Amino acid sequence: MHKNLIITFTRNPELGKCKTRLAKTVGDEAALRVYKYLLQHTESVIKQVNADKAVYYSVKIRDNDIWDASVFNKHQQFGNDLGERMQNAFQNGFNSGYNKIVIVGSDLFHLQAKHINQAFKALEENDVVIGPAEDGGYYLLGMKTMHASVFKNKVWGTETVFNDTIINLKNNKIQLLETLNDIDLYEDLESIETLQNIIKNND
Repeated sequence: MHKNLIITFTRNPELGKCKTRLAKTVGDEAALRVYKYLLQHTESVIKQVNADKAVYYSVKIRDNDIWDASVFNKHQQFGNDLGERMQNAFQNGFNSGYNKIVIVGSDLFHLQAKHINQAFKALEENDVVIGPAEDGGYYLLGMKTMHASVFKNKVWGTETVFNDTIINLKNNKIQLLETLNDIDLYEDLESIETLQNIIKNND
């Protein structure tokens, strides 16, 4: 077993149930194609990182999907909101003996293996590492001990999450990664040709 764990949260890619804000502009089928592309991108990025890997499903664990069970430990998310679900996933990892745990989102077109590697490296000298998202949230969070306050009293999915998290951690040493844009709205992918083609193509 590695001492480093990388976690990602995923929704099962079902028509009408993912990327709902994007779907309002491009329709359910195009939004589903975009989400499937982003999931595959996330999976391929995480596979390049030398750490143990876990995927947490929002609804139910799938056996034969893009997340290869020989590479990814599969878990069910549990908790009443995103904060509780993330805290439970981190706690599960720490209980399993991991020293450094990083969680990343699964809807980042620009996510690269270097971001995750930088996060693990940053945890050598920092308590927490955060990858800020352009929308005021974050796409990556890494810790080497549990900081439960970051998971509580947040309005998840809003522009206050990152700042509130920083306030929680004011007494800790934090390293920030570069800011990335997660894909939630049509404006987020307007300038990304690959995703524009996925929206237009029906293949």
